[in-house]
Amino acid sequence: MKVTISNTKEATLLFVGDVLIFFAALWLTLALRYGELPGQNIFMAHVVPFSFLFAVWVIVFFVAGLYDKHTRLFKEKLPSTILYAQVANILLAALFFFFIPYFGITPKTNLLIYLVISCILIGLWRLFLFDMIAGRMGREFRQKAILIGSGPEIEELKLEVNHNTRYPFEFAYHFDPKDIENSLDSQGKLLELVSSGDATVIVGDPHSPALTTLVPLLSNLAFLEARFRFIDSTVLYESIFDRVPLSLIRTSWFLVNVSTSPTYIYDFFKRVMDIIAGFVLTIFTAALFWIVAILIKLDDGGPVFFVTERVGKDNKPFKFLKFRSMSVEKAECVTRVGYWLRKFRLDEFPQSWNLLRGDISLIGPRPEMPKLVQQYAERISNYNVRHLIKPGMSGWAQIKEYNVPRGGVVDTERTATKLSYDLYYIKHRSLMLDIHVALKTFKTLLSRSGS
Repeated sequence: MKVTISNTKEATLLFVGDVLIFFAALWLTLALRYGELPGQNIFMAHVVPFSFLFAVWVIVFFVAGLYDKHTRLFKEKLPSTILYAQVANILLAALFFFFIPYFGITPKTNLLIYLVISCILIGLWRLFLFDMIAGRMGREFRQKAILIGSGPEIEELKLEVNHNTRYPFEFAYHFDPKDIENSLDSQGKLLELVSSGDATVIVGDPHSPALTTLVPLLSNLAFLEARFRFIDSTVLYESIFDRVPLSLIRTSWFLVNVSTSPTYIYDFFKRVMDIIAGFVLTIFTAALFWIVAILIKLDDGGPVFFVTERVGKDNKPFKFLKFRSMSVEKAECVTRVGYWLRKFRLDEFPQSWNLLRGDISLIGPRPEMPKLVQQYAERISNYNVRHLIKPGMSGWAQIKEYNVPRGGVVDTERTATKLSYDLYYIKHRSLMLDIHVALKTFKTLLSRSGS
């Protein structure tokens, strides 16, 4: 049985809690500001405009990642994420009341008070109360599971599941596949755990020799009404980490999950989105051109644009356009102007021409240099699968993995991690996923994170 970890209930609970906190923080702000419980008139005068803001703030929370899965890594960054999101929300509120002064209120002081109160309440809700509710529910219904597998990704899976109560089970037992395959004692112990009801979930690779050995024995237990369910470890890993575990997938995975046949409706709307984005970015690039051109010329007198070759769809090379950020005299040296262009990702904007030409898409795997592609294809299995679709200006790996290689540096380990995200995108690509990546890319541009 294939089972995935759903984020819907978790996100819904967080959403409802956030909205309630927004209104509660507004009520407390008015009470503190005016030194008395706010009456109906004054509260309603603030509720109407603030309701519009709350709708926008929820979108800001989504873009900030506050409705993403609450993995262990996510929780470590949660306090700073809440603070940055609420500061952004207050700035949006200030602009809202400045440009739309039609509500009869100018809540400058109230916004400052609201920032403090809302950060405290959202922090208490997100860091303590939500964890307490989710943790209690998780502990109450958590089942004991058996994990069959080995390797770093299996250990990563075990660590995440066992130290996070958002999952409906925990790995109480872990077997090495070789022990299951070769040891009757290990087989007997596993079957005893299942038949006694001590373990009700088995997680492993259904195509491994170890599971092939166990299938007849487990079938007998199922016939005897021993209650257990089986979860594909690859599917579970993918649903938790939003990437494909390279060491766990087999050739059959590509046959089932990677399609090269056209999807006409999706392809049409994706191209429309690319053209619209290309025109907008081209206009923005044109407005920047003379300023950037003058600064680059004053810096070292070299050319404004840098044209390089990248590998596109079907392994076909194309010319890739950027504002030049590297010195023409000193190899691998970023210029003074180039430093700021890179810092604010302005060097990427001429790629709008590639977007309009159809060389790249707005969303897709980031294109690599031919010499790197050749090396990675030799070192990383199935690397060229990422070239089945158009590369993108931004991609799933860029919003998920902030430490991917840049600047033509060969880094097989980190590139393999990037490939795991690229394969996830290729498998799940859709307009909703593209919009999701586009919104998160906007956040990384503002925060100057990402790659």
